[in-house]
Amino acid sequence: MASVPQIKPGIKDALIVVDVQNDFCPGGRLAVQKGDEVVPLVNAFAGRFENVVLTQDWHPPGHRSFATSHPGSKPFDSVRLAYGEQVLWPDHCVQGSDGAALHKDLCVPHAQLVLRKGHHRDVDSYSAFLEADRKTRTGLEGYLEERGIKRVFVCGLATDFCVAWTALDARKLGFAALVVEDACRAIDMQGSLAAAWEKMKKAGVKSIQSGDIA
Repeated sequence: MASVPQIKPGIKDALIVVDVQNDFCPGGRLAVQKGDEVVPLVNAFAGRFENVVLTQDWHPPGHRSFATSHPGSKPFDSVRLAYGEQVLWPDHCVQGSDGAALHKDLCVPHAQLVLRKGHHRDVDSYSAFLEADRKTRTGLEGYLEERGIKRVFVCGLATDFCVAWTALDARKLGFAALVVEDACRAIDMQGSLAAAWEKMKKAGVKSIQSGDIA
């Protein structure tokens, strides 16, 4: 089998490191299994990118997506909100809490932008580009366009939610998008991981491994 040519990131590429925060790692309030395993991988290849964006889930207390905001509901139930179906989560990544902090071993000092999302009380936000109402923009698209970015590489937590939504929106907004698959981990409830990959492949999102980055 022919080996895949390595990809060398250039000035028109950006790495988006999604939500590598304590609450999404083992011991956190919405832990993704083995979520902390992405940290050394990201640390190893992030230095090859001149443009790096880190995202942080950043919810006010009592956020609408928290099960505790809906009496009688429990985490992972689903409710209808003004903008559609919403999975209810355990309280997580509350602004200023230790759970919302980036993982202590994540070492990407040259990242130029930390984008906080999910800070509007009534709207959840998975994607780094558009909130869950699919109308409210984070401003990331404009930031990348101003810098002449044409292609984004996405990694982090969780593959089937914030990573997938970010990659899909990148494609919709006209960027080429690659997901660094081994530098992501998934929640994978009720087949959500397979469904996310099916959507991503259909949208033209490519899957690569961290070893493919030169």
